[in-house]
Amino acid sequence: MLEVTGLRVAYGGIQAVRSITFHVEEGETVALIGANGAGKSSTLKALARVIDAAGGDVHFCGQKIDRLPAHHVIRQGIALVPEGRGVFPRLTVAENLAMGAFMRHDKAGIAADLDKIYGYFPRLRERAAQLAGTLSGGEQQMLAIGRALMGRPKMLLLDEPSMGLAPIMVQKIFEVVRAVAAQGMTILLIEQNAKLALECSQRGYVMESGEITLNGDSAQLLDDPKVRAAYLGE
Repeated sequence: MLEVTGLRVAYGGIQAVRSITFHVEEGETVALIGANGAGKSSTLKALARVIDAAGGDVHFCGQKIDRLPAHHVIRQGIALVPEGRGVFPRLTVAENLAMGAFMRHDKAGIAADLDKIYGYFPRLRERAAQLAGTLSGGEQQMLAIGRALMGRPKMLLLDEPSMGLAPIMVQKIFEVVRAVAAQGMTILLIEQNAKLALECSQRGYVMESGEITLNGDSAQLLDDPKVRAAYLGE
């Protein structure tokens, strides 16, 4: 579904991502793990066209997308849940979710998907009329994921969904990630909690200093001595 070849991202003279190549198959959950500053978030932002890549090719469902404007990438079926959630703080929960479906015109389908999101996250239903900026961090993360799903994407890009959340909230968020994946959603997951990321994915890539240094089945990576020492605290 996603084929990335030689992707580079630079900020001025600083190379954040150094010619990485990877792929994601339809229906897979793939984890991208690494330390802070490894280039993971820059990779996702470049895929979603939030930032421009300095080079490389990105194909999604057979179409080259690395020069498309961001709103066209969304139309192709890629939805980004950004690091820091990025909810609209002065809109209500319901309005934020409606924004996720801004390109859709199927009212019945939108209503059905809204009900599904509220099923995943009952707390959002309780707070539907509340301003998003007044929600807790975990609730905002729920809202950011729900908003992305409202667009009915083919692929979900998740950037650090557990960051700054209490363990019980992390558990809830990843229950939903697993449930969405089980229904066939393709997911590219960036997550500092490497153990959690590898446990809920089929394959993984390890990034260090802007380069992919290791890749393989998630179970293999969990057992790899280098991964265990660097990212699992062993």
